[in-house]
Amino acid sequence: MKVVFLDRDGVINSNANHYYVYKENDFELNAGVLKSLKQMIKNGYALIIISNQGGISKKIYNKQDLEKLNNYMLEIFAKANIQITETYYCPHHSDIEKCICRKPDSLLLEKAVARFNVDIESSVMIGDSDRDVLAAEKIGIKGLKVKANADLFDEIAKSKFAFLIA
Repeated sequence: MKVVFLDRDGVINSNANHYYVYKENDFELNAGVLKSLKQMIKNGYALIIISNQGGISKKIYNKQDLEKLNNYMLEIFAKANIQITETYYCPHHSDIEKCICRKPDSLLLEKAVARFNVDIESSVMIGDSDRDVLAAEKIGIKGLKVKANADLFDEIAKSKFAFLIA
């Protein structure tokens, strides 16, 4: 299975006004997201979200808050006929505790690769941070760093990964 892995905050939704996005009222899709994801699916890619959610560890919000927001996001995608294969998140923060699931570590990607028999050579990770790209590269997946909160379609179109949305 070929997969496009996506970071959430900054890539799928804007975190320009809220570093920690965990409320439906604060959730705003970035421009170009629906168009990009539909084209990726059309091109035969499954979509998996990999997200650091250190606000849980910092007790800014809890897992239930995050899961409620993720379900809200998945409903938006479902209404647009976009299926997300799975959503993984790391609830830890490096200021609080050590873990191996927080990007730039690769545990969440490795779990997805094993569970869904992901074709590493054909898959890509899209993130807005060096840590997103580093996590992918640790296990041989190509990474694309996009500008945070930008039009996702435009960011991909001007990259060497334009084939994802062509």
